[in-house]
Amino acid sequence: MKTANAAIQMRRQFKHQFYKNNHLAMLTAMAATILLAFASLFISWQMKLIIDIAAGGTGKFSLGETALMCAATLGVMFLLLLMDYYVRPRFIHKAMRQYKDYAFEQMIKKSIHSFNNERTSTYISALSNDANSIENNYLLKLFSLVENIIMFFGAFAMMIYFSPLLTLVAFLLSLLPVVISLLTGSRLAVQEKQVSDRNESFVGLLKDTLGGFSVIKSFKAEAEVFRLFAGANKDTEEAKCRRQRTECIITAVGAVAQTIAQFGVFLFGAWLAMSGRGVTAGVVLVFVQLMNYVLIPISQVPQILANKKAADALIDKLAAALAAHVRQEGAPVECRLEEGICLDYVTFAYEEGAPALQDVSARFEAGKSYAVVGASGSGKSTLLNLIMGSSDNYQGEIMYDSHELRSIHSDALYDLISIVQQNVFVFNSSISDNITMFRKFDEARVRRAVEMSGLADFISARGADYPCGENGSGLSGGERQRISIARCLLRETPVLLVDEATASLDTATAFAVTNSILDISGLTRIIVTHRLEEALLCKYDGILVMKNGRIEERGTFAELMERKGYFYSLFTVSQ
Repeated sequence: MKTANAAIQMRRQFKHQFYKNNHLAMLTAMAATILLAFASLFISWQMKLIIDIAAGGTGKFSLGETALMCAATLGVMFLLLLMDYYVRPRFIHKAMRQYKDYAFEQMIKKSIHSFNNERTSTYISALSNDANSIENNYLLKLFSLVENIIMFFGAFAMMIYFSPLLTLVAFLLSLLPVVISLLTGSRLAVQEKQVSDRNESFVGLLKDTLGGFSVIKSFKAEAEVFRLFAGANKDTEEAKCRRQRTECIITAVGAVAQTIAQFGVFLFGAWLAMSGRGVTAGVVLVFVQLMNYVLIPISQVPQILANKKAADALIDKLAAALAAHVRQEGAPVECRLEEGICLDYVTFAYEEGAPALQDVSARFEAGKSYAVVGASGSGKSTLLNLIMGSSDNYQGEIMYDSHELRSIHSDALYDLISIVQQNVFVFNSSISDNITMFRKFDEARVRRAVEMSGLADFISARGADYPCGENGSGLSGGERQRISIARCLLRETPVLLVDEATASLDTATAFAVTNSILDISGLTRIIVTHRLEEALLCKYDGILVMKNGRIEERGTFAELMERKGYFYSLFTVSQ
């Protein structure tokens, strides 16, 4: 029961975004829809007047007066259509913009730890394919639903006024198809979610394929990858096909209902007219128009309600994704590191029974620089990831001064640390935007970060507005890394973490980048590296040597070399 209530609450928060500061546009568009529906009913009444006058009957209005009323009605309808043309798209535009903005805002509030446990394809699908479905099958259909309901009851009211008995027959004939159509709505909602799930998998595969294009080509795996693509594409299209078939069934049931009701009403209406039971030619013929206003909702409303259920399912899916894997937030702390970072018997495992770190204890003093070295798989990156809060599922303690990491709010943690990683993400924008991450900073502060990161010559030659290209395609590896360093320096956090940042760079560039980092004063620097160069290693205040998830040795370069232990072996082999 609690889970169901939570889902309803989350859905309400998302639906609230459709109407936030958007009520006037929605109400104006809805008013235009309602008035247009009444205008259509009024035209039906005017048609009866014209037919009865043509048949020689007498009434309250002459043919000329009726014609004037028709002209006035058309004028009003034109103004209402103009209002609807202007206001409805404005409402939809703002509703969808706010919905997607809210979803994206909630997504980027997640911590790194939370986001690492999720698939990006879930959000890509939710903010593209699913959002389009919600717009078309929910928001736009709201107006159709209101219009159909007014037309349905308005037409029934007029029909009762003209002939209660004939109206009763029409009502009874339309009950069964409505019930059948409503029952199919739940099935459509399930199939809409299946389409969303298949599309999510398809987007994920497509994203992986494009990202790993060079790997696919170099391993000649085109045929195998195409087979995966074709399979995912087939599953997606088959799910869409099943949904379309269900929609066709709902539409077909409505069409059958319309035909049955029309034949039944016309036959019974003809019998009433022939029996002289007060039904005129105008009444019989106007029932043609009114029956359409009754039967169209019968065929459309169940489908609209089914689509609404399907849209609710998509909203629930997004809300559930945003609510999942959320880090339990702690308290804010001051943005400074006075003593250092201390790990006390830290143990961590990605899979139960296979610890990646085991009883690791270490101290990184504030303002000093440290290297973390070891063979591949020794736990270097895992150690760094835990320090940056990638997971709170560890044993032991990680202390920032007197604050345990799990008790620190994510925002406060990211004020304390910056990270330079091997794979630097670069936006398809200017080099200036990529350094500042689209934020405003004091120009002197930006210049200092540029100079300290070694980007000054590059910017002087090409300009701060130089376009970096998609994912930095217009930059070299060293230039991308320097952008990452400049970003971190611009933030002026007390701690700088570097994870194999020079692994893909040539030796000269790697040396220059690492040297730039080590020359920065006032930062606590923890650098995971596989490059063992004496000129750089001598500049560290301490070196941690890892082996099989444990700290095998620690000390300065000179101390470790003098011991002739595990580090000595690693260093000797690397030369």
